[in-house]
Amino acid sequence: MIHPTKLMRGAVSAIAIMGAAPMAAGVPVLGVVTAQAQEQLVASVLFEGNRRFPDNQLLSMVDMSTSGIFSQQRLNADIESIRQAYDRDGFNSVSVTARTEATADGRVRVIFTINEGERAGIAGINFTGNNSIGANNLKGTMLTKETGVLSWLLRDDTYDEQKMAVDRERIRLYYANRGYPDAQVNSVAEYDAARNAYFINVTVNEGQFYKFGAVGIETSIDGLNTDVLRSTVRTGQNATYSVLDLQKSIEDMAYEATAQGYSFADVRARLDRDVATNTFNVTYLVDEGARIYVERINITGNVKTRDFVIRRELNFAEGDPFNRSMVVRGRSNIDALGYFSKIEIATAPGSAPDKIVLNINVEESSTGEYGATAGYTTENGGSLLGELSLTERNFLGRGQYLRAAIGATSSGRTFDFSFTEPRFMGLKVSAGVDAYHRTNDENSVSYYGTETTGGQLRLGVPLTSALNAQFFGGYERKVIKDTDGPTSTLVSDGQEFNKAFVGYTLTWNGLDDVKKPTEGLYATFTQQYIGWDHNLLRTEGRARYFMPLIPDSGVVASVRGQAGVINSLDGGNVHAVEAFTPGSQLIRGFEGRGVGPRLGTGEYLGTTMFAGISGEIEFPIPGLPESYGLSGALWADAAWIGDASDIIGGDGAVATSNDQPWRASVGASLIWNSPFGPLRGDVAHVLNKSTDDRTQVFQFTISTLL
Repeated sequence: MIHPTKLMRGAVSAIAIMGAAPMAAGVPVLGVVTAQAQEQLVASVLFEGNRRFPDNQLLSMVDMSTSGIFSQQRLNADIESIRQAYDRDGFNSVSVTARTEATADGRVRVIFTINEGERAGIAGINFTGNNSIGANNLKGTMLTKETGVLSWLLRDDTYDEQKMAVDRERIRLYYANRGYPDAQVNSVAEYDAARNAYFINVTVNEGQFYKFGAVGIETSIDGLNTDVLRSTVRTGQNATYSVLDLQKSIEDMAYEATAQGYSFADVRARLDRDVATNTFNVTYLVDEGARIYVERINITGNVKTRDFVIRRELNFAEGDPFNRSMVVRGRSNIDALGYFSKIEIATAPGSAPDKIVLNINVEESSTGEYGATAGYTTENGGSLLGELSLTERNFLGRGQYLRAAIGATSSGRTFDFSFTEPRFMGLKVSAGVDAYHRTNDENSVSYYGTETTGGQLRLGVPLTSALNAQFFGGYERKVIKDTDGPTSTLVSDGQEFNKAFVGYTLTWNGLDDVKKPTEGLYATFTQQYIGWDHNLLRTEGRARYFMPLIPDSGVVASVRGQAGVINSLDGGNVHAVEAFTPGSQLIRGFEGRGVGPRLGTGEYLGTTMFAGISGEIEFPIPGLPESYGLSGALWADAAWIGDASDIIGGDGAVATSNDQPWRASVGASLIWNSPFGPLRGDVAHVLNKSTDDRTQVFQFTISTLL
């Protein structure tokens, strides 16, 4: 029998012997010459015509730049690699060619010529079969977006089949979380060469609508308090079926069982479908799981972020019991950091049957932001504004927050610095420091200017999953600037006010989504003592409740309430520099420092008490793509503003400045979720005001929760 390996070896040896004589005579063997011609050394790799991708990014796609060896096969593969990269980014008509140039040292220079063409966009995304959920809501769940005015910046309007597969799953899950567990989603993309754009047609088969039926808990673990576990159940009877609520209930229940001391508790949900009533009866089974321990945790992909930043989010360490629900919660915690674009967690067998290895692979995203912004604000009489800022959310890879900013308006300047350590001394406690210097010039709404310098220390403590407490203390020095007329009667030029303050803030966050809430309550309560040149207790409370007005339509209603009071602890009056200055944040349609008590000279006093309530309905604008980030709102505000009897110099307040303590206004808004943050323009009509109040029809501000 002839062995193929030995046969090949013999053939190679024969060729070598045959070529030995001519090589000795200085005549090269033909086979060797061919190999040298095909695999020359690469001197350099250059690119021409590339605008979308920079040279360094293209170099990472080219194998020849790393291997340093030229061959026609490698060249063809590199051309295809570049072409696919452009194709994924929407440049369907791209053409890539290459040429070579010999260098003096016998190597070869490779030059890729790229004709990018025009980038193909998404002309439209159309839905059929979506009888229960609006198209705009479904588009909002997709990564693929229609071409809009910001597509050149966001580049989210490129068609990619892999991304579209993810979108189909996102739509299916959107239905599964809203009562449609059997929804099926298909899509077809059609390329229109005339428009150089795709039309995507998505077909949905919704299936039947389901709710949760009877809910029960069964356990085989002695001593486990099921009454406490019941508080973690989100799948209440007659509630809309939701895969997310089911998963969160399992996760929270397992976490609660672990907190009771049962580290190996395993929670599963048994679903019994009742077709007749369109319900799912749920039984949560809590049993003792396999006794497996975490032998090792391997973390890869974190080039910048330190290992300990990721490990501390897991709430377990090497050697601890392995609990799948704890791993799921840990992944959610890591994702919530906002440092990574991709997180993958996999398990592998350990060195023994009762040990397991956890492999965490992450892909880091940019956490630093720097830039310059410019704009216009209608606050304090209106002015141009600009800011230079540097923000790093993962400073030195340690998970710390750092921000420095310099701002300016036509009537003032600001310098701000902030630093936060999220895990002070390794505890679940945040600590931070803020420092600032702010200059406000005299203007049309303020009779005097101020120069304020101060700082504070902060300490944040989570009390529950939704309730947080922050304690703070600091110092501030304020110097009055009053050199231009009209002269203030409340302060004098060069007058100084020093204050030391200490206080706390309680924050309740029960929102489903902080960036775009549709349901839940967000509330804050703050109290602070102000001493040194003052002796005051300042109290403020704000809350806003969101609710979907029309389910799955994007129409969301909210009710907001706020109130504040300042008490003088020594029985004296409050100085105007510490008084509340209610404006458009309390009630829209009024200028900053344009509503409330003022002197006969027109100088603003402020107040020591206020209260307000507001109702708003936000809705998507028909006909506009969701990718524009635009929405509309209708609102109504009402506010009560106290008098100035508790303010130093308040006895000089004119009656006409607060002859109507209750103010009211209605209006409409255009809200833009811009790349620079949420912005809104409000058009207001004042229904009720005091005689001397100063109104404004339009204002442009940053949109906030409260």
